[in-house]
Amino acid sequence: MKLSFIHAGNFKLDGGAMFGVIPKRMWEKLNPADQNNLCSWSMRCLLIEEGKCKILVDTGMGDKQDDKFKSIFEPFGPQTLLGSLKEQGMNPEDITDVFLTHLHFDHCGGAVSRKENGELVPTFPNATYWSSRKHWDWAMNPNAREAASFLKENFVPLLEAGVVRFVEESGQEVFPGVKAEFFFGHTEEMMGLHINNDKGRFFYCADLIPSSFHIGLPYIMAYDLRPLETLTEKTRLLTDAVEQGIYLLFEHDPATGCATVHRNEKGRIVLAENISLNDLFS
Repeated sequence: MKLSFIHAGNFKLDGGAMFGVIPKRMWEKLNPADQNNLCSWSMRCLLIEEGKCKILVDTGMGDKQDDKFKSIFEPFGPQTLLGSLKEQGMNPEDITDVFLTHLHFDHCGGAVSRKENGELVPTFPNATYWSSRKHWDWAMNPNAREAASFLKENFVPLLEAGVVRFVEESGQEVFPGVKAEFFFGHTEEMMGLHINNDKGRFFYCADLIPSSFHIGLPYIMAYDLRPLETLTEKTRLLTDAVEQGIYLLFEHDPATGCATVHRNEKGRIVLAENISLNDLFS
């Protein structure tokens, strides 16, 4: 099995929203904001190669949104989803599966592309797209708080194309060596991925721990529907990561993609070491 990061570009989100109750004077030391209080974040997808399987985890926000949308989230940088895949020697037709941790626009927007005639089609024509059934229903009937994050043009065309399958239970082995776990703090039944291979144990955090800046337990996004549930889920995951030496894979960290954690002299779980996936899997 080989793991590679697939960079789908960068975008900006409000610093206060990303760090929740943490005062700006503390979080701005980690990720300084611009004059509009916006911080820069990565959209770091993951490519899992195992035998004939070429599995893409999340797809960034894509490029089909209008200028108003782009003016809010300010996507930037030279990296694109398909360009980064090409750097790994992959064409869209090569991807066998697309695993969507959840259906917020910055995680699934690249799953669907707009043709020149305006038709919306799956970006990866030979792929099966995986979601959680309960989360899919949640996204189809969004609450007012999350409605702006669930853009139906990003996922309804997948269902119409007949390419969607659902993970039915937490802990299900979706692919050999890859298990999905359900989480409920950020949104209803978001999925994280546990990946076991000969290099070790990995966990793709999605928005449970969006960056290494969010390792500290109180660092919970204001976007989360159930922050106390996030706190419980984070505590359990980070404790396992310390005790079992799990590599954490961060989707939104602007610099750190993979890291380990440990307990410091005060007993707090903190970043231990940045890890290069390229070095691990070279």
